[in-house]
Amino acid sequence: MQGKMAIVGNAATITVFKAAGVDAFPVTDEKSARETLRRVARDYSVIFLTEDYAVKLKDFLKRFDEEAYPVVLPIPSGEDTGYGKEFLKSAMERALGVDILFND
Repeated sequence: MQGKMAIVGNAATITVFKAAGVDAFPVTDEKSARETLRRVARDYSVIFLTEDYAVKLKDFLKRFDEEAYPVVLPIPSGEDTGYGKEFLKSAMERALGVDILFND
């Protein structure tokens, strides 16, 4: 698992990551995204998740907060909902006690 990265999400967004050597897992709906995350969580230390699915799976993603790995990071996917930014801001504030990137 050490150092392995994956991306789960819509086919259009994950193509760029696949070209960069990240293992890509396309999904088409919320159910397949949840099942794919469960499966890849066993083998990857960092999992990028497109924001369109991260928003839908917000409650499911809380289970990953309890363990050091895998780290699940939402990334923008077409329409920016702001969820990815808020997620990163919250994670930084929990880990560091301050917001060092966004300064909001």
